[in-house]
Amino acid sequence: MTHIEQRTHQLREFASELGFQVCGFSKARRLIEEESRLESWLRDGMHGEMSYMERNFDKRLDPTLLVPGARSVVSVMCSYNQPELFRQTAARDDVPRISNYALGEDYHVVLKDKLYALFSYAEELAGATINGRVFTDSAPVLDKAWARLGGLGWIGKNSNLLNKRYGSLFFIGEMITDLEFVYDQPVADHCGSCTRCIDACPTGAIYEPYKVDGSRCISYFTIELRKEIPEEYHAAIGQWMYGCDICQDVCPWNRKAAPGTEERLRADPEITMKETHFWEELNLNEYRRLFKGKAGKRAKFEGIKRNVRIAAKNLGQ
Repeated sequence: MTHIEQRTHQLREFASELGFQVCGFSKARRLIEEESRLESWLRDGMHGEMSYMERNFDKRLDPTLLVPGARSVVSVMCSYNQPELFRQTAARDDVPRISNYALGEDYHVVLKDKLYALFSYAEELAGATINGRVFTDSAPVLDKAWARLGGLGWIGKNSNLLNKRYGSLFFIGEMITDLEFVYDQPVADHCGSCTRCIDACPTGAIYEPYKVDGSRCISYFTIELRKEIPEEYHAAIGQWMYGCDICQDVCPWNRKAAPGTEERLRADPEITMKETHFWEELNLNEYRRLFKGKAGKRAKFEGIKRNVRIAAKNLGQ
């Protein structure tokens, strides 16, 4: 085994010890194949009011602009799947729903803690200071594209990364570094002829296989959009008060996805499957307490209350 092969094996093993289900390696380079796709998506306004997507266009495509001298992108996944609980939440059509990923501790913090530990171990393996940075949905990095190249899964028809063992119920993080590794190969697409995610999307955001209009997604409306949600989409939002899991709930790969093991990502019972009146009566102080350290704070208090009003109307409450 060469030195680089040994380093790759050891880092992958340590990633597993940290609680990452999969760790993959890809060569840092400009993502030429993603350039025209991202350009047309932005040109067609499918990012809605997410103006941050327009910034740092070149950095999104080229990790060497984020980390000068970068040779590798190390991609990791961390599952948040709680099969029994998530089956229960999907079965409750009488209460406002929060997307499952937002029910536990803020994944940005959880994954960053693990990624910093992974980075420190990479320095130990190198025996010297290395140049690099870690990210998890917090910088201009096309994380799903790098995860695909690193063999973590394939891009599904709903544009989520899918893995045969873990479905799509996981978070992605990456370490960009000047260390070299043995690089993995992308895996095959296993969506086949299935169109369940497309058929189930109530707003038509998945307008054709592998293409999503972000400006029509329920997650966009309930999280990113700061102004009032257009009335023509109110009925389609249904019971969702933060995010949306519909395309994941119907995905066959998620029905048999292995459970996650990270305790910090487990759903908080204080915000899980609460009745409509609980959210209608929520005040600012209680909101701050409940959502402290959670991803759900991104919608802000005013956004949560706006979303609850729409969900309550749809639930006839």
